[in-house]
Amino acid sequence: MVVLNRIYTRTGDDGTTALGNGERRPKYDLRIAAYGTVDETNAAIGVARLHLNDLPAVDSMLALIQNDLFDLGADLAVPQREGKAERLRMLASQVQRLERDIDGLNADLAPLTSFVLPGGTPAAAHLHLARTICRRAERAMVELAGKPDEPVNEAAIQYVNRLSDFLFVASRAANQNGAGDVLWVPGQSR
Repeated sequence: MVVLNRIYTRTGDDGTTALGNGERRPKYDLRIAAYGTVDETNAAIGVARLHLNDLPAVDSMLALIQNDLFDLGADLAVPQREGKAERLRMLASQVQRLERDIDGLNADLAPLTSFVLPGGTPAAAHLHLARTICRRAERAMVELAGKPDEPVNEAAIQYVNRLSDFLFVASRAANQNGAGDVLWVPGQSR
């Protein structure tokens, strides 16, 4: 359990922050950016949930995802090291749950005939915003994983990749199962 008695510690006043293992890194460090962008994704999902009054099933899925995103942040905050005791890590079962939810939502959607522009209902627009933030988190995580001595859990990368797919499908569900999607018309404004 986490106990936060004091919100400010002043330890970051020098431009560094602590990872979950106590190691200090500059606040611009790629690992910090990765889990910071995961946190930003979570906040965007929280805003989207405010608009999902008529979609309780999607809201319930997003509630689980928000908790997963804290797990993901914890995973990223403690780099994997061989021979070290494992901390909280993302699991393949979390990725599989997302895949089941995507398949379930997608089964009720109108077929796509074009790319979808972000918009439609407020919920859909916010879910699209969360999706784009999620993609930025994924890019940071993949870049981090490509660096020597910066391991990233494979299931974490799979999860964030699948999450952006989920958010796309959920945005379509929030647009009357695709009937209210705003479709791209190539060259329309030429």
